[in-house]
Amino acid sequence: MYPRKLYDSLKEHLSTRQITVLTGMRQTGKTTLVKRLLADIPSENKAYFDLERLDNRELFSEKNYDAVMYAFKQRGIDPDKKAYIAIDEIQLAHNIPSVLKYLYDTYNIKFIVTGSSSFYLKNLFSESLAGRKKVFELFPLDFGEFLVFKGAHFIKADFINKKFHQAEYERLKGFYEEFVEYGGFPEVVLSARVAEKRDMAIDIVSSYVNIDIKTLADFRSRESIYKLMRMLASRCCSRLEYTKLSRLTGISRVTVQNYVDFLENTYLISRVPVIARNPDREIVKAKKVYFSDNGILNALENVSGGVKFENAVFTQLRHKGGLSYFSLKNGREIDFVLDKKTAFEVKESPVDTDKHSLVELAKRSGARDARLIGRFSVPHFTDYVWAGEIY
Repeated sequence: MYPRKLYDSLKEHLSTRQITVLTGMRQTGKTTLVKRLLADIPSENKAYFDLERLDNRELFSEKNYDAVMYAFKQRGIDPDKKAYIAIDEIQLAHNIPSVLKYLYDTYNIKFIVTGSSSFYLKNLFSESLAGRKKVFELFPLDFGEFLVFKGAHFIKADFINKKFHQAEYERLKGFYEEFVEYGGFPEVVLSARVAEKRDMAIDIVSSYVNIDIKTLADFRSRESIYKLMRMLASRCCSRLEYTKLSRLTGISRVTVQNYVDFLENTYLISRVPVIARNPDREIVKAKKVYFSDNGILNALENVSGGVKFENAVFTQLRHKGGLSYFSLKNGREIDFVLDKKTAFEVKESPVDTDKHSLVELAKRSGARDARLIGRFSVPHFTDYVWAGEIY
């Protein structure tokens, strides 16, 4: 069992009455995490239900909710003691919010549930289970977790104030280049063969299109949304232009916006907003698009090395706080501003002039600090953070 950073927060939440809800894309490791959580609970009064099994799905579709409790008893659950019930893939049983609400209000049960998409959870859980649940989001591995899965040693430190270290670069650069190319889905990371990694990433995209989209949305044409996914991949790290996307795909502008909302709500992409001083309205509206994982991005489109690198940095920084970007009307930009305090410019091979430009723009953005993030070693220039040390 490889540790995930989210595990400690999940374990701490076990002591609360609220339902623990774990969501994220499929194959990010939700089932493994919940099974470990259940195994670590010092009680025998617990059970696990996988809703991919038809008999379990039928059970939670039962209209008589006390019959569900009777089934728990059949599994050895004592209703007179605190019980722990884990339910996997809850998006497959559409009546489950009502079932959970009744059992939560009637019995002393701590529920731990997983679902493959916030789209389903946020829409159906928001009202029926208001105040009764806390949602945790599991993403593909960040680079620190990637190194743990690879068995590589690293020392966690304040990456913002780090300078470039040649020794660490030489030791970890191979790992980082693999992360940039194939991303952080656990099974992809653990696979030793390059061809297998590529096939797995393609399979993840296929299952998203053929299972998640089909299950979670009433879209008439999966071919159209797949076409849009590829178009977004080709525009990764760039501003979203809905009118242009509509024209190129032949889909109405409103539908394009609905599709993009869905893709973000199901964790495939993220949109990063702009911050600017005295911006015009068009800049305010324009958000940049990034993908949740580089393996998925590369499976959808053959993008440039610079785009792969910037997207990888996005997947690293998104865990550190709120991200935005800074833009002037003349087109000059800062790639990322973290919590509106620290400006980051992403350059594969940063140089001194990049630093001067960034510092000047950072002052105009209101950011207190400014750092370059680099991908490669640059002779005689060390005033930047190597991306492989953003854990």
